[in-house]
Amino acid sequence: MATVNVSVNGHGYAVGCEDGQEPHVEALAREFDAKVREVSSQVGKVTELRLFLMAALVMADEATDVRARLADCQEKLGRSQSDDALSDVRAAQAIEAAAARIEALTATLD
Repeated sequence: MATVNVSVNGHGYAVGCEDGQEPHVEALAREFDAKVREVSSQVGKVTELRLFLMAALVMADEATDVRARLADCQEKLGRSQSDDALSDVRAAQAIEAAAARIEALTATLD
């Protein structure tokens, strides 16, 4: 297990992670630090615990919104794929019907 030293709101923290995940953990810490600083600028002086909690709640709210938008997009994609599949079936049926008519017409010519 690796240890990454990150800084959030000007304080250093040692965080354990799986080997090879250090850059990812550092990027997450930078994102959290940015959110903590944003919240801090809006609410002023509060305890670090309260500040961290507020930033985590804001990030959780943002993640919930993203998941909802993703679910909506997946639903729309599923409907679109169903519509495409139905269109393909209808096109195949039309081609088969046209082929049957052509065969019937060529049979009358013989």
